[in-house]
Amino acid sequence: MPFISIEHLVRTPQSHELYKKITTVGASDENDIVCVGGNIEPTHAIIYLESNGYEIEPASRKSEIQINGKRIKRKTPFGERDELLIGDLRAHFSLYSDVQADVGGASDDYTSEAFRKLQHLAEDLSQEYNVETLLTHVMDDVIGLVNADKGFLLLIRDGRIHSQVSRNFNQESIDDNLFSDSIVRHVIENRQPIIVRDALNDEQFNSSKSVIDMRFCSVMCLPLMDRGAIIGLIYVGNDNIVNQFKSQHLEALRIFASQISLILANALLVDDLIFENKSLASQIDELRFGNIIGDCLPMREVFNTVRRVASTDVTVLIEGETGTGKELIAQELHRQSNRAKGPFVVINCGAIPANLLESELFGHVRGAFTGAIQTKPGKFQQANKGTLFLDEIGEMPQDLQVKLLRVIQERCVVKVGSNAVEPVDIRIVAATNKDLEQEVHEGRFREDLFYRLNVITLKLPPLCERGDDVLLIARGLIEKYAKEFNMAPKPLSQEAIVAIRKYRWPGNVRQLENRLKKALILSTRPQISPADLDLIPEVLKPVMSLAEAKDDFQRRYINEVLELNNGNRSKTARDLGVDPRTIFRHLEKLNEK
Repeated sequence: MPFISIEHLVRTPQSHELYKKITTVGASDENDIVCVGGNIEPTHAIIYLESNGYEIEPASRKSEIQINGKRIKRKTPFGERDELLIGDLRAHFSLYSDVQADVGGASDDYTSEAFRKLQHLAEDLSQEYNVETLLTHVMDDVIGLVNADKGFLLLIRDGRIHSQVSRNFNQESIDDNLFSDSIVRHVIENRQPIIVRDALNDEQFNSSKSVIDMRFCSVMCLPLMDRGAIIGLIYVGNDNIVNQFKSQHLEALRIFASQISLILANALLVDDLIFENKSLASQIDELRFGNIIGDCLPMREVFNTVRRVASTDVTVLIEGETGTGKELIAQELHRQSNRAKGPFVVINCGAIPANLLESELFGHVRGAFTGAIQTKPGKFQQANKGTLFLDEIGEMPQDLQVKLLRVIQERCVVKVGSNAVEPVDIRIVAATNKDLEQEVHEGRFREDLFYRLNVITLKLPPLCERGDDVLLIARGLIEKYAKEFNMAPKPLSQEAIVAIRKYRWPGNVRQLENRLKKALILSTRPQISPADLDLIPEVLKPVMSLAEAKDDFQRRYINEVLELNNGNRSKTARDLGVDPRTIFRHLEKLNEK
């Protein structure tokens, strides 16, 4: 078994078997290999088992790793002859464990046979995708290698033990229950392998009902581990010979246990992922509103308002930051309206030059201006019997605002270069990322047009204020783009979930969507990590202290009540049940800032 020995500064060197696909090294107890002292980061290094050998990678920019005196910054292969320095700790790598077998010279041949069978397993892994078939093959190899009568691969799920594979020496399936419950429980409780050389005469197990009833002789059992948890066990027995199993047999089982653990862990992960995806798909479908996913209170209020006003022709103004889904809400208003069979026409008022916007909106006749070689209808005519969505209405020039106001009032359009009046039957939905009321106060938007548009207002919250909606949306997008890219969906790591919640997402859903697309395409990890989403610690919002959070809430709440009372300080103080001086001090602090 390959292993790495690390020379700790404050304790004797320790050897660690490298049996996992990914092994983490660091000062935190959550790592597979825990190091003490020596400038070791909480998670310092990641060791990968690749098809051509082992590679090591720094876990962060602060993690220093040297191979043969040269610092590395990315995944780098290493071997037995290389000198490794992890932080300040020297490490030695070897392909073979230094554990000695009980049977002198014969152990080399036995170990060679074990590795030959392990090589066959590796070949099976590259060709066979059925987990049940793989596990059956490996148990047949294990039984033959240790000369057992029978063998069981036991799986632990939801606290229960059940037999996944039950085989005998003749490579036949047998009864699932021909093993000792007491020996299995002992291994689970102690998390250590055990050799019982004569179960019927063993003081610890000879009183066990299963041992007495089935007259067990030699038994060997060891746990299958994944990230510190027992996920199953290998159990082999021989009911005819005592002292059948020795240390060399246990070492052989250890060789196979690492591969079986990997196969089992991946199989369980796939099963859990399939279950999670089905559950998530069901949950997302329940929370889906058209093409929008949301369950937070502000979004539920938006959805309820859309349901109530969709069947009317009332003008709707949608306010929200860029990327919050204003167009999706407009589409849903159209889809649920009586105009659903008519066209849904979109025009971005901020993306078209001012001198062309009038023609795009109202159309033009041939010869109306240079380049007008034919008569062309505008967006208003195209949207007849349907819905016209005016995106970024706050960017519209003021001279066009006058003409738009007339069209909304009269429902008639005049093409550029024409005097003919054309009636249009449309519903208008507008959207903006600006505060139009403030724009009116500052003279950049017409007040009369604002009141024509602002019949029903829908305010979309930014993504950072939507709580766990961000995770629902992220998982929904992963499913969507995994299908689009014809690839398996990747789950979010726990660290990625925390980072997604902490990040403010200034670009809202559109920014999240772009980051997830990139992560799905470029990530080489089995799970999407914060690094795949470019969510490094420096960009995450810091967690406020409780005192800061209280101050922040108090400041915002006083401002809201002041606004409700039109700035009346005395009434605000009475409503809040505080001394008026508290409100004065609050306003002084705001002025200072």
